[in-house]
Amino acid sequence: MTKSYIHTPAVHVLTRSDLSDIELPPSEVIQLVEDAYRAYADGRSRCPTKLMMPLPDASRDSVSYSMLGYDGALEQLGFKTSYRQGNDSAEKYYTTISLYDDATGLPFAWMDCQKVGASRTPATSAIIARHCASQSARSVLMLGTGAQGINTLPYLLSALPGLETLRFHGTHPEGIAATYAAFDRHFPSRSLELVEDVQKAVAEADIVIAASGRAAHPKIQTGWMKPGGLLISVASKGVEAGALGQADYAIATNQGQMGVTGSRLAGTNGEVRIDAELPDIVVGRKAGRHSEQDRVFAFSSGMIITDIPVAHALATRAIAAGRGTRVELWK
Repeated sequence: MTKSYIHTPAVHVLTRSDLSDIELPPSEVIQLVEDAYRAYADGRSRCPTKLMMPLPDASRDSVSYSMLGYDGALEQLGFKTSYRQGNDSAEKYYTTISLYDDATGLPFAWMDCQKVGASRTPATSAIIARHCASQSARSVLMLGTGAQGINTLPYLLSALPGLETLRFHGTHPEGIAATYAAFDRHFPSRSLELVEDVQKAVAEADIVIAASGRAAHPKIQTGWMKPGGLLISVASKGVEAGALGQADYAIATNQGQMGVTGSRLAGTNGEVRIDAELPDIVVGRKAGRHSEQDRVFAFSSGMIITDIPVAHALATRAIAAGRGTRVELWK
């Protein structure tokens, strides 16, 4: 008796090339990520604090991460691994995600996670801005033109169509060109402004998103923001240590995650003071700010519950298009 092909334990392996032209509209990704936060806040999903391990050779600035989570809406279990090796001349970063179907108990996909992160990260920034920016916010400044920053402005404008002034700062020609191209693809009738004076631009912006890795700009201080401003740090090295302590109101996607990757942002006493977590804000359990005059600091750290639905959406589209390789590891 031959085994059923459908029920043979197998995994679809999807490479970066397999996923390169599979597109999800920003509005769809924002909805997927916001629904993931809702499911977590409602207790339907699980997301233990990520495991971080710095590697012994400090000169390479290398670090690895591991995350495990469960999406109760999709009934999908996810395992994510990341490894970054940095040095003075380059930075190598590789990340993968594995998905398992809890409804059938079968593996589903193992895939490159670069595109997942480049989608759910700007979606999270857009969700933070929608719930936590002042009602009068009309301008945004994006810092960084790497993988975490390129898609941020089209996602932000999708969530806040009332934004009028969109600026960004970057130093790498390829990243600058990619930022223009990504924005033009979604909003061809709108324009971006490239700025050089970072401190002046921060002081003028209603929303500042720092997604710069090895920042080539002065480190951002919450105190530079005007009253009512929102500063979102996407695990950025471009934000000054102590930025959290300077804020009137402090937010994290998850306080436990911030304790792993963002403890340097605490005040001089080392206290990580968080007023609200994003999932509670999304479901209305906590406020996004106390007043319109608050300078709000938000720390965005990746939660695998937001990776899972985006990875699942990309994988199902890629598999339907005949991409990837089906591997029976367990035969």
